Amino acid sequence: MRQHSIPALVQVPGSANLADVVSRRAAAEPHQVALRRPSGSGTWQDVTAAGFRDEVTALAKGMIAAGIAAGDRVGLMAGTRYEWTLIDYAIWTAGAVSVPVYETSSAEQVEWIMSDSGAKAIFVEAAAHEAIVSGLRDRLTALEHVWCIEAAPATGQRTSDTAGKAPGLDALAADGGSVADAEVAGRAAAAAATHLATIIYTSGTTGRPKGCELTHHNMLAEVRNAIAAAPEIFSVAGASTLLFLPLAHVLARVIQVGCLEGGIILGHSPDVTDLLPDLGSFRPTFLLAVPRVFEKVYNGAELKAETDGKGAIFQRAARTAIAYSQALDSRAAGGRGPGLGLRVAHGVFDRLVYTKLRAAVGGQVHYALSGGSALGERLGHFFRGVGITILEGYGLTETTAAATVNRPASYKIGTVGLPIPGDALKIAEDGEVLIKGPTVFAGYRGNRTATAEAFTDDGWLRSGDVGTLDDEGFLRITGRKKEIIVTAAGKNVAPAPLEDRIRSHALVSQAMVVGDGKSYVAALVTIDEEAFPGWKARHGKPAGATAADLRSDPDLVAEIQAAVDDANSTVSRAESIRRFRIVDGDFTQQNSQLTPSLKVRRAVVATDRSGDIEALYA
Repeated sequence: MRQHSIPALVQVPGSANLADVVSRRAAAEPHQVALRRPSGSGTWQDVTAAGFRDEVTALAKGMIAAGIAAGDRVGLMAGTRYEWTLIDYAIWTAGAVSVPVYETSSAEQVEWIMSDSGAKAIFVEAAAHEAIVSGLRDRLTALEHVWCIEAAPATGQRTSDTAGKAPGLDALAADGGSVADAEVAGRAAAAAATHLATIIYTSGTTGRPKGCELTHHNMLAEVRNAIAAAPEIFSVAGASTLLFLPLAHVLARVIQVGCLEGGIILGHSPDVTDLLPDLGSFRPTFLLAVPRVFEKVYNGAELKAETDGKGAIFQRAARTAIAYSQALDSRAAGGRGPGLGLRVAHGVFDRLVYTKLRAAVGGQVHYALSGGSALGERLGHFFRGVGITILEGYGLTETTAAATVNRPASYKIGTVGLPIPGDALKIAEDGEVLIKGPTVFAGYRGNRTATAEAFTDDGWLRSGDVGTLDDEGFLRITGRKKEIIVTAAGKNVAPAPLEDRIRSHALVSQAMVVGDGKSYVAALVTIDEEAFPGWKARHGKPAGATAADLRSDPDLVAEIQAAVDDANSTVSRAESIRRFRIVDGDFTQQNSQLTPSLKVRRAVVATDRSGDIEALYA
């Protein structure tokens, strides 16, 4: 078995906890900007370390006054916004355990998470979320309190309009006025590193979500070692980031904690429709995103160029960026690097194209972190050639987000990097990636059987993913163990690399490869709703035609065939996609075909789209 590990750069003391940073930073640098919150019209309001401490303390006092005890679980159901971070740290300051709930969750999902965690209280974002929780009160026997972020400001008295509605944050803070500062400080200091900090529920791609119990040590070991391993990103003066991924997901959550721990200015973009304006006004120095975001940026730029009659220029610029990045890799390996002609072309396209792409994300981003699925080497080289180096990482909720990550000083495009310092990787005989280290979770809440099944007899976490380690310890993920397709001829096919490649086409939204037990591999493909109208206009198709209407249209078939051919170029003929079917509608969270973290629920899609799959083999 191939194995690789990196010694920890930072050791987490046994007395450390996540709440400590709030008071520590406020005491050391009270006037330093810790966060920025949107204040309307593209402006941002600074929140100092002292100001953040005061807000956190006020909410923590309110929870203590409401009877929240150390170790109690408190739910948090909201989108990505300033209050999410504020409440998260207030929960920890009160000595409690935070339980994130996606704001898109159904009533059934909310009921399961709240009942399984035994949550005593929950913060909800808006009236719609409050209504979901209200409808579950008779079944959530442990739930005593509901607080609403967007509730009307407290007026000091209840009226007929407010009776029966959840109080807001102002009212909660007011209720804690009698709690002494010393009591809050005692609560904040009481949690040890080994104590439970949060229960994050898995996305449920293969069944009912399981509650991953993460300790203060898990999260601090992750972020402190990541910060130490990549000073080029996290330790530069004025470092900042704008979060727009769901904070209920472990990846965004770890970035939140890393920003507070590392003195990095943190902002939130609550509405993705405002993301580009928010990026332009906030001007972050690094970004966190999933590959689909980078695909959208590339595809959007490509489609805009085609619409403006500059498609040929963009394609030349894209090829130049990719070639330039590949030449940099060649130089790193002892080659000659970019030649004179390539350098000149790169300089020309930098002025014409690349600066506009960098400006679209604020103009100051030099590094971006990507996880959740594979980015693909083509996009990795393109963005580095443009001037934004995307550092791919890999991990699970069970590993407190990243178990591996590429660093600015040590990375390979196409891999997910080296282990986080302190962690170790091993490849099992069947190719499964095994992980051990301080970032690995304590276990699944109330599920000893699942916890035991998650580990080998000698204590390695089974990732469920298949991969390889090269001689330098860089990990490459080749597929999901449970998703491996075995054709009728006995050929093992990993669907994810094929799907990732198809999705990189500007007209494709989602793809799912099928073929288990079948004579050949096939795929379902959905069309991108944003790109489709422009494509129809350029190709003279009826404006009201759906993807299903044009399923057999020669032009549309040719476009998707090109994407499939590109994917097939990366595999053997036995693994290649022989047929595809363009399906109507998209895979979405609303139809339960995507998880909140945008992973395809294969079993749901296979059931819902069974007729389309049967048509592929008719």
